Amino acid sequence: MESKLLELANKFPVVSVTGPRQSGKTTLLRVSFPEYTYTSLEDPDTRIIASEDPRSFLARSERMIIDEIQRVPELFSYIQTLTDQTGISGQFIISGSQSFLLNKDIAQSLAGRVAVLRLLPFSYSELRNVDINFSSYEQLIFKGFYPRIYDKGIEPADFFPSYIQTYIERDVRLLQNIRDLNLFIRFMKLCAGRTGQLLNMNSLANDTGVSVNTVKSWISVLEASFIIFLLQPHHKNFNKRLVKMPKLYFFDTGLACSLLDIETASQLETHYLTGGLFENFIISELIKSRYHRGLRNNCYFWRDHKGNEVDCLIEKAQKLIPVEIKSARTYTKKLFTGLNYWKKISANEKKETFLVYGGDSDKLIEENRIIAWKNIDEFVNLVNK
Repeated sequence: MESKLLELANKFPVVSVTGPRQSGKTTLLRVSFPEYTYTSLEDPDTRIIASEDPRSFLARSERMIIDEIQRVPELFSYIQTLTDQTGISGQFIISGSQSFLLNKDIAQSLAGRVAVLRLLPFSYSELRNVDINFSSYEQLIFKGFYPRIYDKGIEPADFFPSYIQTYIERDVRLLQNIRDLNLFIRFMKLCAGRTGQLLNMNSLANDTGVSVNTVKSWISVLEASFIIFLLQPHHKNFNKRLVKMPKLYFFDTGLACSLLDIETASQLETHYLTGGLFENFIISELIKSRYHRGLRNNCYFWRDHKGNEVDCLIEKAQKLIPVEIKSARTYTKKLFTGLNYWKKISANEKKETFLVYGGDSDKLIEENRIIAWKNIDEFVNLVNK
């Protein structure tokens, strides 16, 4: 992302980098802009100064990195005024662990003035680039991708419970006044149990013991803080009735495993959600590859009312690339059932299809390309060319 970040800083007065806590935003910004004045609004004293005298705070330096800027939202209007006056490109680099641009007032303040980037935890290709390898996908899914786990050698069982607690105490309280935080944690666990499944708000509300409107607002909280994402159904129906509900995934599989009370990678060998978590891993890699290139998410899924489904449709140059995702380690023709149905009804679509599976070797069978999970980074590069 660094090259994209520097490119955008030469074109926009403000560049924002959002993403979950501990995804590496501060490290990226301080390395990319070493000459900038860095300040974090997590510091209470700094926050007070920024709140009480925003003009003086912003006048500290001609070029600033302001971390966790969502802590003082009134700064955005002052940044708008200042950048309009100076006309300096890259004057402010702002970051936060919430998607603060979802706030209507903030979005209006920075409309046309801000370039938006999202930094997620490590991708699988980043780990492979520094020779961090895994003998099984269960180990990778269980460990997750947060940088501190690898940088400091922290065990997932030690990292994620503390991460979840910190997230609840800081971000959730900022985003919404949730009185019963234990109930919210239960809600997160129930979401983890639905990884890779259609998001049924009514069912989730009943199981949590809250209203449907509460579930909707809590889902928005998890989305805004980059804990989950919703994969939308693709609209192209080929004269078939389609489901309209999105599917729920976590940005990090290690976090999902922790919420599911999975304590070891070996538990995933027989866990009922292994298939969903494997699917989550592959789709999140595809989305990371887009966000880290400064591109929008172009992934969808397709499912009709009879249950015929393609796990992921990648929309590219007005074409759709169908991808089936299966955790099975052995290739069988049955794995292509969804893709074969897709090819049958989409007569005018490109015929090449992809299957990412839990096996160890790539294969090419007629127009079907079979990708081993270990080579997902190569597949990601292929579909982003």
